[in-house]
Amino acid sequence: MLVKQFIKFGVVGVSNTLVHFVIYYGLVFLGVHYLVSNTLGFAISVLNAYYWNNKYVFKTEKGNTIRKLAKVYASYGFTFLLSTGLLFLIVDVIGISYMIAPLITMIITIPTNFILNKFWAFRQR
Repeated sequence: MLVKQFIKFGVVGVSNTLVHFVIYYGLVFLGVHYLVSNTLGFAISVLNAYYWNNKYVFKTEKGNTIRKLAKVYASYGFTFLLSTGLLFLIVDVIGISYMIAPLITMIITIPTNFILNKFWAFRQR
């Protein structure tokens, strides 16, 4: 069951990542600073993640929607801060391109996000 959920989470994550990256790269292309672009991409993509994780991955339609949404934002918020810190480190300290850096951060943030969502945000009692 856990492996199946992780695979589903990965499928949802691909769509979520596409939403985030379309916003990120679109705004960067328009001249918006990469950290601002990352923030806006995050805010919008979390709504996408909440909807699909709630309906498709963890199937927890019942319960307090506002509370679950707040937990999802907190979970993604934690990994957002982690990815933003990593993004800064990778781009400004190490010197890797801001176009490639978000892909590198996903190695850490995806498994972290799954654990937080599975065992906290969408935990069924």
